[in-house]
Amino acid sequence: MNGSGVDWAVAGLWLAVIASGLYHGVNPGMGWPLAVSAGMMEKSPRALLAALSALAGGHLLAMLLMILPFSLLISLVYWQRQIRIGASLLVMGFGAFRLIDRRHPRALARIKPTQLGLWSFAAAIAHGAGLMLAPIYLGLCAAESLDRGDAAAGTLISADLGMALLVSIVHSGAMIAAGGLAAWLVYRYLGLRFLSRGWFNLDATWAATLVLVGAISLALCVVGPH
Repeated sequence: MNGSGVDWAVAGLWLAVIASGLYHGVNPGMGWPLAVSAGMMEKSPRALLAALSALAGGHLLAMLLMILPFSLLISLVYWQRQIRIGASLLVMGFGAFRLIDRRHPRALARIKPTQLGLWSFAAAIAHGAGLMLAPIYLGLCAAESLDRGDAAAGTLISADLGMALLVSIVHSGAMIAAGGLAAWLVYRYLGLRFLSRGWFNLDATWAATLVLVGAISLALCVVGPH
């Protein structure tokens, strides 16, 4: 693949990282209505921002927890394709499970409303938010490794740990930007009545998106260069 092709592939993967973050942010299941509630109860925009910060921190930790193990696996250069296929199938399987079983995870209801960071972390894990990033991240690492040749395992691990951190930060930044904007609009202008009447449940759409992302990643891995 020529340099231009690699650039387009990498750009597309980074766009997927940002788009998935924006999608997570808009989804009320990732917690921005809790930030609205905190702001309204304390009648303070600072409370809203503090809640959003806690949600962002929890989401970022969840992304890292899901991606970091893959950053170690990717050092097995000769198994990259198999690892990417496995990750894609895992995402598709989890998405199919969420389509069949749409019950809200009960463990989330047991977390105190004041523990927003912990709630955000648990919600991202339970909904498979970090899992969606795994095949995208592996694609970025594969693209980066094209120029490294037979690099030492230590070099690969170091580079891929940095990539894991960067992907998690970019994704979480997009997530909290979209969620923060939705929360601010509801808090400042639209009110809770709009939220109860105008929003819709994204659980089924979210599960279908997981399946779609896994299928696209699997297709790119199968038809791409071996």
